[in-house]
Amino acid sequence: MSIVIIKYNAGNIFSVEHAFKRLGVEAIVSADKELIRTADKVIFPGVGEASSTMHHLRQTGLDKLIPDLEQPVLGICLGMQLMCAHSEEGDVDCLNIFGAEVKRFASERHEDKVPHMGWNTITNLKSEVFDDSLEGEFVYFVHSYYVASCKHTAATTDYILPFSAAIHKDNFYATQFHPEKSGGVGEKILKNFLLNT
Repeated sequence: MSIVIIKYNAGNIFSVEHAFKRLGVEAIVSADKELIRTADKVIFPGVGEASSTMHHLRQTGLDKLIPDLEQPVLGICLGMQLMCAHSEEGDVDCLNIFGAEVKRFASERHEDKVPHMGWNTITNLKSEVFDDSLEGEFVYFVHSYYVASCKHTAATTDYILPFSAAIHKDNFYATQFHPEKSGGVGEKILKNFLLNT
């Protein structure tokens, strides 16, 4: 099985690569369009800022390639947000795989810190990347922007308000949290993506 991690101007790519190594899988980190197009599975990770990253994706043509992929694709953190229609971060149109909006958390109480950073639970799981044993488990988040609950929500987390911890549509899967930083729970989610999608 060939796994390609899309290489672009966003951080965190190598921690994702190491997470797959821990599972005994050698993933390829590449921006080569043919390698991405022909991979068995594609990972679209990211830590960074939405508008500058979308500018880079448009310059490289990855903005056209990613939505047309037909194999299972997993977006992580910024990768998930860029799969949506529009982000308030830089007021930018994104890849529009999911017709959802990405909004900034509005802190209403002193204890509601933004960014949402640290461990939180996932509930209402609805995708083959999850199984019943993962209901209520803790995963690791670092984000200031979120996708509201919508028809594509595959997992929910509550911080300030309930939001989409994961979304799923057709061959596209995405998590707002970082499975590569979520210990054994995250490893199980990555393994489910490899084996069940």
